[in-house]
Amino acid sequence: MTLPAALLVVGDALLDHDVSGRVTRLAPDAPVPVVSEPRRTTRPGGAALAACLAAADGRPVTLVTALGDDPDSAELRRLLADRVDLVELPLTGALSSKTRVLADGRPLLRLDDGEGRAREATEEAARAIARAGAVLVADYGRGTAEVLREALADAATRVPVAWDPHPRGRPPVPGVRLATPSAAEAHAFAGRAGDAGETAPGSELHTAAQDAGRLVRAWRAVSVAVTLGGRGALLSHGETPLLVPSPVTAEGDACGAGDRFAATAAGLLADGELVETAVRQAVHAATRYVAEGGVRSLAPESAPSEPPASSSGAEPTDDALRTAARVRAAGGTVVAAGGCFDLLHAGHVALLQAARRTGDCLVVCVNSDASVRRRKGHGRPLVPEADRIRVLRALECVDAVAVFDEDTPERLLAELRPHIWAKGGDYARTSLPEAPLVESWGGQVVLFPYLDGRSTTGLAERAALAPRGAAPRPEAAGGGRRPR
Repeated sequence: MTLPAALLVVGDALLDHDVSGRVTRLAPDAPVPVVSEPRRTTRPGGAALAACLAAADGRPVTLVTALGDDPDSAELRRLLADRVDLVELPLTGALSSKTRVLADGRPLLRLDDGEGRAREATEEAARAIARAGAVLVADYGRGTAEVLREALADAATRVPVAWDPHPRGRPPVPGVRLATPSAAEAHAFAGRAGDAGETAPGSELHTAAQDAGRLVRAWRAVSVAVTLGGRGALLSHGETPLLVPSPVTAEGDACGAGDRFAATAAGLLADGELVETAVRQAVHAATRYVAEGGVRSLAPESAPSEPPASSSGAEPTDDALRTAARVRAAGGTVVAAGGCFDLLHAGHVALLQAARRTGDCLVVCVNSDASVRRRKGHGRPLVPEADRIRVLRALECVDAVAVFDEDTPERLLAELRPHIWAKGGDYARTSLPEAPLVESWGGQVVLFPYLDGRSTTGLAERAALAPRGAAPRPEAAGGGRRPR
């Protein structure tokens, strides 16, 4: 199994606090809500949150940031212990922190405190940057990226550097592989660069496209991905942009979603992926992060997760179980769908897309090679297990993949305990052996319409009969009914 590559995160760490409670009345002395039964939580913020998210992906992470002798710096060190390696810069003043007051999960108020800044670079930090194979810069404008700017500029000429800019910070150094501003940040930076230009009123996409192209030129960046919240991201290399849509609309706390996007993209660049692939998977990861509860899914006391399954076919089931557990703990709906998925076709994709829209995550339960062989006979599967897993994981609507070796998936379902078990509509006249099991914990079996005339068997037969050099004819309606 190939482990994820190491990542160096450079930037301004913050300490974040949440005060969460219920609001049922207004105060008698002023028209303000009263937050009752408050619960207080503390977690890493800023560059420290990005570093923890990257570490949660199973990769080794070193964080270069400024910390001082104040109590908040001491608390942040405690929260980061055993998660990331720390390289500290001296801090002038107190560590910056922010406190959110939330009612029923919705922010009411935010308090910002502490204006500490990185005082100077250190030789240890410069050496860490010089040795890094990939770098993520989370510049919150509190001096860390500024005092290390020369070292970061040199790194951008050698290794992938992703830069997550914020309004109080400076533009990225020239040559960064990917910059990841939000739409508002991109427009502000484009204006600051004197290149905002005229934009079509009311067209967020058009504005983002223009701003991204301008920032590629102004920043001399290889690419800029403007994040669009629930709409996804717009990737530009300076010419016609690529829109990467969110796989689903995720409702929830979006705090830290930008850090999740940047950490995922930077990690994948460290692994050697193309920018387009990194952005596509980062959109998927940010969507899943919000659906799973946002920062609540990154409990400060939890240990880093195990490395995710590699695309080379390593067992992915543990990752699927963790995904289902996180969504369930956050109050979300876990959806599962199953099948062989040998020669993935339009019928499969339509089923999986429909299933994902019914919940907050989709786990695909796929038959192992031995299971397919027992069910389908000699010569099947046509596509080996590792490749089937890789193709399924590449779909935007799929959050995780799990493998079962039995003829039916009851054992795996008993571990996943999905709220919804999705099957194609061609099963309407058959009894599903797993239905009683799913219903035993309050789950529901749901049938979805299938695209008639699509089947792996039909595709394989036509491919075998087609003359060399000729494209297979479209399958006639009515052939191959079950999208297995």
